[in-house]
Amino acid sequence: MEDTVMIEGKKVLVVSAHAADYVWRAGGTIAKYIKHGAEVHVLVLSFGIRGESAAQWKKEGATYESVKENRLEETTKAAEILGIKNIEFWDLPDYPMSPYLTEEIRERMIRKIRTVRPDIIITHDRNGKDILNPDHNAVAEFVFECSIQSNSRGVITEGLPTTKQMRLFGFEPHQTELSGFVPGELIDITEVYDEKVRAMQCFQAQHHLIQYYTERANLRGNHLRRISGNQTYKYGESFSNFFPVAGEELV
Repeated sequence: MEDTVMIEGKKVLVVSAHAADYVWRAGGTIAKYIKHGAEVHVLVLSFGIRGESAAQWKKEGATYESVKENRLEETTKAAEILGIKNIEFWDLPDYPMSPYLTEEIRERMIRKIRTVRPDIIITHDRNGKDILNPDHNAVAEFVFECSIQSNSRGVITEGLPTTKQMRLFGFEPHQTELSGFVPGELIDITEVYDEKVRAMQCFQAQHHLIQYYTERANLRGNHLRRISGNQTYKYGESFSNFFPVAGEELV
């Protein structure tokens, strides 16, 4: 776990496939980083209108535009609760999203990475495979490739220099074990847990996930206490590592 003293001044880019992914999977970490002085940018690629809005479609007279409006309202409220000031919505179609991750969108993503110049990128897990959501898998690979291209001098983005290698982390997916997710980092979110719960409660379109990620926060809190020995850790989030930790000591 990264000490909060080291959070201040960090730049973080969070890339979420759908409107709620960043809240379920990293809402506590986002709120914690913002609280301790990090600059956090959240990029939501899609509202998840087709594949992640079942409850909204059950409403009488629901249309594509009405579901989109509801999803925008939910995610905007959640972002405010977490303290997010920098958030973009690219409004790509979903289910499937992969055909829309075009060269134009690739160039746009590289430009975004080079503009933010993040120390950390958080997105969907690349090491496992989300068994229920191919959009998440497509976004994980897409963001990874764009991060590598952002570092490459041979990829030219007018007016923006290349980035240096940043650390990349993957969200914990729904149905963790079935998706082959292996935690590489455990983050204590006890001090911002209430904010995460309130943010999750904004998403009535996926109400069933509120209980799931509440239980996950408790489970990861148990793991944090067991591994660290720090009994003040009550709630946590976990992430995979895209790369090994590199440095002068074991951390």
